[in-house]
Amino acid sequence: MPQILTPDLVVLDADLGADKEAVIRSLAARAAGTDRVADGDGLAAAVLEREALTPTGMGAGIAIPHCKSAAVREPSLAFARLSPPVDFGAPDGPADLVFMIMAPDGAAETHLAVLSRLAGSLIDEQFTDALRAASSQAEVVALVEDVVADRDESAAAPVAEGARSIVAVTACPTGIAHTYMAADALKAAAERAGVRIDVETQGSSGTKRLDPAVIAAADAVVFAVDVDVRERGRFAGKPYVQVPVKRGIDAADALIQEALGHADNPSGPRLAGGGASEAATTDSGTRSLGGTVKRALLTGVSYMIPFVAGGGLLIALGFLLGGFRITEVAGDVIVQNTLLNLPEGGLGQYLGAVLFSIGAASMGFLVPALAGYIAYAIADRPGIAPGFVAGAVAGIMDAGFIGGLVGGLLAGLAAWWIGTWRVPSWLRGLMPVVVIPLLASIFASGLMVMLLGGPIAALMAGLTGWLSSLTGTGAVLLGLLLGTMMAFDLGGPLNKVAYGFAVAGLGAGSPENLSPWMIMAAVMAAGMVPPLGMALASTLDRRLFTPAEQENGKAAWLLGASFISEGAIPFAAADPLRVIPAAILGSAATGAISMAFGVTSQAPHGGFFVFFAIGNLLMFVIAIAVGTVITALAVIALKRWARRSPAAEVAAEPALVAA
Repeated sequence: MPQILTPDLVVLDADLGADKEAVIRSLAARAAGTDRVADGDGLAAAVLEREALTPTGMGAGIAIPHCKSAAVREPSLAFARLSPPVDFGAPDGPADLVFMIMAPDGAAETHLAVLSRLAGSLIDEQFTDALRAASSQAEVVALVEDVVADRDESAAAPVAEGARSIVAVTACPTGIAHTYMAADALKAAAERAGVRIDVETQGSSGTKRLDPAVIAAADAVVFAVDVDVRERGRFAGKPYVQVPVKRGIDAADALIQEALGHADNPSGPRLAGGGASEAATTDSGTRSLGGTVKRALLTGVSYMIPFVAGGGLLIALGFLLGGFRITEVAGDVIVQNTLLNLPEGGLGQYLGAVLFSIGAASMGFLVPALAGYIAYAIADRPGIAPGFVAGAVAGIMDAGFIGGLVGGLLAGLAAWWIGTWRVPSWLRGLMPVVVIPLLASIFASGLMVMLLGGPIAALMAGLTGWLSSLTGTGAVLLGLLLGTMMAFDLGGPLNKVAYGFAVAGLGAGSPENLSPWMIMAAVMAAGMVPPLGMALASTLDRRLFTPAEQENGKAAWLLGASFISEGAIPFAAADPLRVIPAAILGSAATGAISMAFGVTSQAPHGGFFVFFAIGNLLMFVIAIAVGTVITALAVIALKRWARRSPAAEVAAEPALVAA
């Protein structure tokens, strides 16, 4: 068994500072003095970033700050028994026992399982009492080694025959501590209530899926989660309760009784297909409709991108090999010719026709895939077929990208609603396979054909005509707007809207209508600036950045060059109020320059690596260089002279991470 705690990482009855940040930094510095941690500052930053999401004070005088970080070489613990205690955000007061759990980004499941056993043991009062009574560092190490020793996880206290049965899923953002503490708390509560329980921990040490037969036999389901449940549709039809993972620890007995109460109440909540709408449900009800729609749209765009990226690059290669007129002959060329029977244009024309045709087929899935996966995000698998059909109908009606958004939302909401119907047991098996896809398709696609498709198509035609007419100042202002959107949330909703808008029009571009290609170039160039700007800034003035950020800066060069805006997220997460404005300045300038000089891109992704698909390549490079320098100088100036507000930044961090 791997040793995770050593005497040099144990501090007894020490004053490590007046607040939790001081305690975390002190323990990180101690860990950095061993060969287990490469960078103490990077470790502290990662733990504090996790702490900003949800306080790790667990109550009863215990705190478990934790993280997964590249600064950690080996899964480890640092333990402090504090005197005086320090506030870690628990409702019942400060903590005197602090376990800092440190895991590498790529920790093996064996090591993470050891950490999970420790996390689960922290709800055992005998263990925590022994820690408070320990007289030496070696005694603390021995206590910890005993509770993390291999044991039979499947062993459970006997339950009376005929007892009621519950299944549960626990999950937290890092999957290290809260996930397993909630699981153990629920198991203990079920034992006290005489209820059988089987828990699936969706954590970092791997997920052992619940047996379908166990799920089928369960009276109710408990979700104690801060993230979406994987394959939620497995629990369809079951009474359920869903709460944040901390309530699974603090109120396990109440959750068991609440779940059983729902099972006894025919009108109580029941799981439908298991999409994003249900994933948003908590003990306080559902989150806003806007939040659900936002998550669904982001899911649709994320699943759509591979179709677009691959298809767009193939089309660009087809133009490169076969010329722009390949669009007129590609179909005939691939049907009438082979490698042994080349067309008059030779091998180049044949390969260009092949690549263009494959790319066009891939791009043809743009709107159906967008609509299909929006519906999937809302209603899980029963929503996929109605969503794809609604997207295809949007294409038939020339409703385009906006039609796909509307069709996907309609299909998803219809599928989700139909999935909530109470039906006889003999019909339940047919609901997700036949009934829901049939009725949801009729509803969503019928509305698109008979009512919504025409107006949306007219809107799209007007928007396309307006964009095609933009020149001069109008084009520059559009570039400013697109650049701002690309940098505002670095892969979040606004970024995805701008990118989706650009790729949706890519297929309409031509030598006679360059506007869609100009928009694509402006979006791609602007999206490359934030990571490149952070890379340059961390090179020009390393003192302003932590060692972890300096390492991230090295990686950001390649990420930015590849058009991966998310390369700037580590910088923005640590300092959003200075990084985001600087990124917006640079990206907006780049978007404006790109549009002003008529830069075009026939490829939807790839950055500098698709240079062959860029029109006016020199100005593309210059626009990116100007934006990169603006962002770098702006963030350096803000870090040097703008006063930092820690409270404001902590408040901003969860929103950024959620985006």
